[in-house]
Amino acid sequence: MIRIDIPATSANLGSGFDSLGIALTMYNRVWMEEYDGLEITSVDDTPIPTDETNLIYWAAKFLYNECGKTLPGLRIRQENNIPMARGLGSSSACIVAGILGANRMLGTPFSQNDIIRIAAKIEGHPDNTSPAISGGLVASAMEGERVYSVSVPVSEKIRFAVMIPPFELKTEQARGLLPKTYSREDTVYNLSRSALMTASLFSGDLQNLRVAVQDRIHQPYRSGLIENFDNVFRMSYELGSLGTYVSGSGPTIISFVHADEAESFAAACETHLAERGVTGWRVVLLSADPNGARIIVE
Repeated sequence: MIRIDIPATSANLGSGFDSLGIALTMYNRVWMEEYDGLEITSVDDTPIPTDETNLIYWAAKFLYNECGKTLPGLRIRQENNIPMARGLGSSSACIVAGILGANRMLGTPFSQNDIIRIAAKIEGHPDNTSPAISGGLVASAMEGERVYSVSVPVSEKIRFAVMIPPFELKTEQARGLLPKTYSREDTVYNLSRSALMTASLFSGDLQNLRVAVQDRIHQPYRSGLIENFDNVFRMSYELGSLGTYVSGSGPTIISFVHADEAESFAAACETHLAERGVTGWRVVLLSADPNGARIIVE
């Protein structure tokens, strides 16, 4: 049996809509092996599909088909630490687990670039799947079915205060609110800030992050779907956030914080949220994961 550890991911980073993503130090763990039938279990009692609609199984079967092979069956065990439908790449983690596990069981016929391409093909965009595979901060672009991506390390000066609400938000719902076209001004506004974001996270020039997270493409349209959006954003900046943004399509909100101030920032967030009557949210401190998904043979 093989084990795959897959990091959570945060996409967009404010300005980098459908192009920037980062791997974080929160992990799902999946055990897989070929099996005469289909057996899927959750080791932590998180409700998951246990039939062929399970995304890990579906992705594994997809890869077998890409290789011209028939998947005989699978035994899958899932440990689900990435909260579902919260904007932290839970579905991407399942896709990556399925195709990485299937690739290993087939004798590794596909390269990492192939895996990145196939994962983006299944997901529809590469901003979560690419960092889940490569680790670090990843900039991606698609041309047809081909994915061009580069992973760079993130400065150790930065940590991520991940504020997770007690409700879900489906990507399809959040995407459905976005306009079909944007003005030249709004496009240039985001392009300049996404370039600034990449350079700032790589270099550790933290003074730029507050500008780099600014966005006119998706966050203004999605903010109404996130209860207490204004409260959480305002609070984060009052407490010293370097830059705050909606993770993926939401509803999780993430603040960049100085590494040496992260613990006090997180504690202050929890106190202030309680004082403002914002209940059920939890604050988790994470770092950038530099390595991406790992396969371990057990």
